Amino acid sequence: MAVAGRKLALPATRVRRLVRGVLAGERRAAAISVTFLGRRAMQTLNKRWKDHDRPTDVISFALPGAAGDLVGDIYICPDVAEREARRRALPLREELSRLVIHGTLHVLGGNHPEGEGRERSAMWRKQERYLERLG
Repeated sequence: MAVAGRKLALPATRVRRLVRGVLAGERRAAAISVTFLGRRAMQTLNKRWKDHDRPTDVISFALPGAAGDLVGDIYICPDVAEREARRRALPLREELSRLVIHGTLHVLGGNHPEGEGRERSAMWRKQERYLERLG
């Protein structure tokens, strides 16, 4: 996988394994796509759908499919993820994996507060358990 000609630290096989691992762990079925975007495209998406005029690390969308199944789209910005990984002194691969898991949980209906409580939320703790298990 690549973004703007740049090879990602997260191979497509790993992305699929993470999504499938969360779906299996949650005992849910869904068709989920994961797309990696550059900063400008992510900022446009964030502005249009969340009314935040800045790039973000991950945005997820979920829709019921025609047959009642769940369909989800996850968009991840590696540039924003890289900045967060550096800030937390983590490997980029770990942060990108976290975002795939995070986005998948959002598609499945997971939610968390913004700001201070985000990393103490039940969803965050679940995400970190999946990261450790699927890591």
